[in-house]
Amino acid sequence: MRILHHLPLSPQSRFARLMLAEKRLPFELVVEKTWEQNERFHDLNPAGEVPVLVEDNGMVVPGGRVIAEYLEDAYPEISLMGRSLTERVEVRRLMDWFERLFQQEVMVNLLGEKVEKRLFGQGHPDGKVLQAGYKNLRFHLDYIGYLAETRTWLGGSVLTAADFTAAAHISALDFLGDIDWRRAPCVRDWYARIKSRPCFRDLLSDRVSGVKPPAHYADLDF
Repeated sequence: MRILHHLPLSPQSRFARLMLAEKRLPFELVVEKTWEQNERFHDLNPAGEVPVLVEDNGMVVPGGRVIAEYLEDAYPEISLMGRSLTERVEVRRLMDWFERLFQQEVMVNLLGEKVEKRLFGQGHPDGKVLQAGYKNLRFHLDYIGYLAETRTWLGGSVLTAADFTAAAHISALDFLGDIDWRRAPCVRDWYARIKSRPCFRDLLSDRVSGVKPPAHYADLDF
């Protein structure tokens, strides 16, 4: 059985889980406590980061973006990178947007302060950092809302990895209760559609010690 080493609130891990599930590829989850510096895990990925996919044949594929590209090459029957060259470029642009800009400007400031600091024993959240994260989040939600309002899906006419990488980040923030959905109706409508897909079911059942999701987190009609 293929195995995905992950952390429940890691957006990159969630992205890999969504891609695997949407492609209907069975897998088992192994929670990897990266802060414990496990030598066995470092043998799989010297960077010591999740996610890491281990195929049935022992092939190791590290990193959310690398996993997504690998799955597209290895299992092309269900394509998630867009139909045309133009769409495929746009999908990759948006993947890069969320992996770099959204991650650095929003996730590091919010998820990093609220969850990762506690796990790594680095003290309490910094109010100024949280404030910067919320300010950046408003800008990004406006941009996602623009995409959702002007396109069928974020990357274009079909559901793609761009939607899944965005949903992976948004779902982690929603787990923390950090999104005021009243301020982002277009994002909410898009997220409700992708949240209702079968591939999302396992994410909605996630629970994390010390963090209680809001009541609407697992509600498909929120």
